[in-house]
Amino acid sequence: MARICEICGKKPMAGNHVSHAHNRTPRRFLPNLQNVRAKVDGSVKRMTVCSNCIKSGKVHKAA
Repeated sequence: MARICEICGKKPMAGNHVSHAHNRTPRRFLPNLQNVRAKVDGSVKRMTVCSNCIKSGKVHKAA
């Protein structure tokens, strides 16, 4: 499964774990994706959407 929001296109980002001794190891920051049933053009569709889009009202959930 591609970890991409279907509304805003948010993807995983790269960064580092930084320990107290300042050792650095690679890590990924994953978006908070949720599977929702949303209304799209009058029909109900299953989508993978980030929580930011749900909170901001860009997604209208189906009842």
